[in-house]
Amino acid sequence: MNTETFRIFCDVVYYQSFSRGAKANNISQSAATQSIHRLEKQLGAQLIDRSKRPFNLTPEGKICYEGFREILETYDSIVSRVQSSSLQDGGVIRVAAIYSVGLHDMSKSMRDFMKTHPHSKIRLEFLHPEKVYQAVNASEADLGIVSYPSASPEINVIPLRSEEMVVVVPPDHPLARERSLKIDKLQGLDFVAYDRDLPIRREIDRTLRQNGVRVNVVTEFDNIETIKQAIEVGIGVSVLPLPTVMNEAERGLLVAIPLVSPRLTRPIGVIYKRRKVFSSSATQFVEALGGHVR
Repeated sequence: MNTETFRIFCDVVYYQSFSRGAKANNISQSAATQSIHRLEKQLGAQLIDRSKRPFNLTPEGKICYEGFREILETYDSIVSRVQSSSLQDGGVIRVAAIYSVGLHDMSKSMRDFMKTHPHSKIRLEFLHPEKVYQAVNASEADLGIVSYPSASPEINVIPLRSEEMVVVVPPDHPLARERSLKIDKLQGLDFVAYDRDLPIRREIDRTLRQNGVRVNVVTEFDNIETIKQAIEVGIGVSVLPLPTVMNEAERGLLVAIPLVSPRLTRPIGVIYKRRKVFSSSATQFVEALGGHVR
């Protein structure tokens, strides 16, 4: 038995799929299946009940999953600390972020950090929110940056900031000259919404419902850039975080109107795996973003 076998087993269980677990480890599905068969033979116990779809863990499999994950977390932390030490407190910090955080939003923090930590490298990848959680859970990312961060038995949260939400309209819209708006002004308007599975969509829907406001959702998208483009061409209006539209507002492409009743904010936070041991450079990167590792 070795850490590679443990990782294959844990990934297969996490993804509830032999093919996806194999892909996460850059091996074939057949190799993943054989690896788990060998593990079961060595332990003398069936770990996965394959008679059902999706498969279930046996009681012995649950024990192994919990224990192997702890071993892998400890091993990955040791490797990270050794690599950081050998690179003069550097190493690679793997960051997964939602699209709407954007390079423009993180650039100053990253630039300042790189000046003081020239031996560190930041590997930044933009993903769908669900994929950010998956990357952190699977130890494919050291840190995740998401909106409406949610803690769990596997995930810790470091709050970063709250972003003001504003009504966004094209320059020729009847509301474009308003200095501020109450949410009832959205009644009956064509609305460009986020996809239903996103936390920000659920929060906006909840606020509209609580205030008795009904909008006409004409289209839905999973990222802010596409929503902004739809607003620019006059498809409808939306409610977006102010930092994400400041560039377009300054260029006169969109108009951002403060929402004063009720006031909405979008929380941004860092997520990471519980029991993870940060290198000093990773800790200082979080601090550069505005958070503090507990």
